[in-house]
Amino acid sequence: MEITEAGVPAKFGARETSDVVVRIRTEDGRDEWMYCHSDVLIANCKYFSDRLSENWPTCQIIDSRNCVEVYCQDSDFDHHVNFLRLLYVIRDGLVDDVCGGVKNGLGILRVAVELGCRQMITCCVSYIEAVPWEESEEEEILRIIPGMGSQVEPILARLQPVRPSAILQIFLATLRFATSSPPPAMNDLKTSAQEQLEYMITEDDDAPLLTADDEIKLEVKECIKSLFVRFNILLESDDSEATDKVQSFFFYLSDFLWACQMLTKLEIMREFVCSWVEASDKIVQVVGQVSQSTEINIKVIEVATKVLEAIGYGVVILPAIKRLHMVKTWLPFVRITKPPLLVSAEEEVDGEMWQALESTFVSIILTLPSTDQAGILAEWLGDEQVRYPDLTEAFEMAFGDTVAIALMEAKNLTKEEYAANDPAGRDPAGHKTQHESFISNIEDIGAFFGVQLGYFEKQQVSESAHFVLIFGIFSPSTLQSGEATRALRWSGWVQEYLYELVGGVNMLLPRTRISYFKSMKHGM
Repeated sequence: MEITEAGVPAKFGARETSDVVVRIRTEDGRDEWMYCHSDVLIANCKYFSDRLSENWPTCQIIDSRNCVEVYCQDSDFDHHVNFLRLLYVIRDGLVDDVCGGVKNGLGILRVAVELGCRQMITCCVSYIEAVPWEESEEEEILRIIPGMGSQVEPILARLQPVRPSAILQIFLATLRFATSSPPPAMNDLKTSAQEQLEYMITEDDDAPLLTADDEIKLEVKECIKSLFVRFNILLESDDSEATDKVQSFFFYLSDFLWACQMLTKLEIMREFVCSWVEASDKIVQVVGQVSQSTEINIKVIEVATKVLEAIGYGVVILPAIKRLHMVKTWLPFVRITKPPLLVSAEEEVDGEMWQALESTFVSIILTLPSTDQAGILAEWLGDEQVRYPDLTEAFEMAFGDTVAIALMEAKNLTKEEYAANDPAGRDPAGHKTQHESFISNIEDIGAFFGVQLGYFEKQQVSESAHFVLIFGIFSPSTLQSGEATRALRWSGWVQEYLYELVGGVNMLLPRTRISYFKSMKHGM
């Protein structure tokens, strides 16, 4: 601590003991005198050391004191005053929280760099580097700090891009936690970890934090595989009614829903889809045991939708037998589950999910062999829950043209007459004609086949079996029920009759359909 000749400690602004005046001036005409002490200024600041040295011949004398002028912008005036004050503070070794805030610290730092005060620079850098920043302060730091040289670089350390190796380590550690089975109290933290993982691999206006290479994809697949192994163990456990199993089951489904998002972005859905296909029967069985849980029913349908979409839209290629298995497993489940869900769900169930699921079922069904299509659609027409999913589109795409053309011929209609009366306003070869006008009228269908409905009623064959009979021309082997068996004996005649009807309009039928009917003709 500097002591004046009178034995009094030197204090900033003490006119009676000062030997130098620092004159701070601005372009706007502001001019103020600060009474200081040369030993303090010279010891801590190169600018004042130079100005007060014998080598500086232009030093002014004011009021018997040396005078040093400092010019600055009006916006920086207060920062210069604070700088002079802090020269006395750091002289006394009091360096903690000398800046009084990030904004003020940046202003003092600019003055310290300009006037060459290393100790002040160190104090400001240490303070700014250690405290949190607001967004506006960070923007100011990025604007001014890069031009100040290496001595202020520690401030920018937190803003430097993270090394790819460090990002990878963070990703892998977070991934392992996100696919673990922590205590329920940590599930919020686990959900946050899952969200961060999605963010790290998401491409938006900025490049993703992490490029998904083969190493990352392999680790993700292994972690999801491990998650599914633990899920299968849960499925096989005996305490199906235990509360902790129900809770764990829900958490696994939530993890799977997140996993589908990750795997889709990384384009590695196949292993997960195959695992879900293999476990589908057991999943449906367990869900049936905890069917009172609305949350579980909704969650399992959400995951199943993701899997079915991957299959239906060709993201994951599976053989027809597995595609058929998925339809036969999940179509009845969804058909039965939806109505009570709409009634009991505390929150409104996403309508887009049901729409997407319905479209996915249609897409998968249309990829199946015609025999399987016929069996599924025949079962759909005879089911009490026929309203959902609506497979009308699959019916039309698979059989619409054939039935429409046969009906047109049976009623002696031209294409123009048929189009004028058809709800869709299109000819039978339009590939997506709507046929509610005659499908809803059972007598029209009866007339189409040349058999009176009354005769079917006399033989105790219901309307649903009548519909099944239509599909019997494509797949007699799909007729399983008792009343369908009574209709089975008519299928050979229908094959013959339909062939005769379409025989004269071959140009309107797809070549594959013609070949199919011809092969049935020769096989009768």
